[in-house]
Amino acid sequence: MRLTILSLALVAAAVAAVPARAASLADMAGQMIIVGFKGDSTDDASIKALTAEIAKGQIGGVMYLRPNVKSLDSVKAMNAGFKAASPTLPPFITLDQEGGKVQRLTSAVGFPEMPGAFDIAQGTVPKAAGIIYSRTATELAGLGFNVNFGPVVDLNINPNNPIIGHYGRSFSADPAKVTTYAEAFINAHHKAGMLTALKHFPGHGSSTTDSHKGFVDISSTWSPSELSPYKTLFKDEDIDFVMVGHLYNKNYDAPGDKLQLPSSLSPVWIGKVLRTDLGYKGVVISDDLEMGAIRDMFKPASNAEIVRQTVIKAVNAGVNVLLFSNTAAYDPTLGEEIQQVLVDEGQKDPAFAQKIEASYNLIVALKSRIKV
Repeated sequence: MRLTILSLALVAAAVAAVPARAASLADMAGQMIIVGFKGDSTDDASIKALTAEIAKGQIGGVMYLRPNVKSLDSVKAMNAGFKAASPTLPPFITLDQEGGKVQRLTSAVGFPEMPGAFDIAQGTVPKAAGIIYSRTATELAGLGFNVNFGPVVDLNINPNNPIIGHYGRSFSADPAKVTTYAEAFINAHHKAGMLTALKHFPGHGSSTTDSHKGFVDISSTWSPSELSPYKTLFKDEDIDFVMVGHLYNKNYDAPGDKLQLPSSLSPVWIGKVLRTDLGYKGVVISDDLEMGAIRDMFKPASNAEIVRQTVIKAVNAGVNVLLFSNTAAYDPTLGEEIQQVLVDEGQKDPAFAQKIEASYNLIVALKSRIKV
């Protein structure tokens, strides 16, 4: 599916409809931020504060984790409040509902679970997979979610991979099969009015370690075949987000760069490979920037300094949306603090401010495609 003239007109209308105040650097910066949160009810003070942040434009979205889910009714009520706080430019309301081992909504609260990617691809034809994904996407949309962080398009190169293969999160080692099932996932969510995210660029399936826990070096395991699903999907589908993982490959270091930057902080991976070589024009979102692979780079700095350095490097690398789970050292004002880092750097550096504005424009256009 490609953007039609009508849909492009809708994008233009969405941009025009944004209030004039959104042209400020602070408001543009706020749209780049998605944060995790504490609380599981609209009665919680933390949820009321989060909703106020959305209304003020300090953050552009929220991410659910399992502790935020007390009941489906509570989730639906919280999501309605988040949306009502910013009706013109809706917040991204996100979660990881891949199936299998990675599901924030489970049968324990009455949500119909689905198999993981590997089991889907092993035991279900693509058409039937589409039906399964349609049911999930429709249920998610009914609860007020508008972004599901999937599909996983990592190749199952290392079945013993501790975070992908071990949990059955990859469809297959075959790029064509991965692409086919990823399309079923994407199309089902689009029909339900939801957005999706290809992950984890440039490929986590060959790794031997887990980026949640620390540094991941794929220099000797990664191969260009892991980009194949991206190449095909960029040609055949409307891709909403590409989520970039925290994966280091010495063969893609910038000249003179000795920092061993992971892909999520690397202008080579994002600017050259993803944008230039593969031609991706959409929104780039980071994987959770509080994972060990990121935080370990900047220790023993204070939490505030870790956040500052992470944000600046990610934006300079080409990330448009900064995802923070807010689980490393919970901070109820984290979104506001990230916004201030962006504003401060943008005021000092015109080139950085231009990156903020470019990200904002991509985000506004993407939000116009949300139909729930």
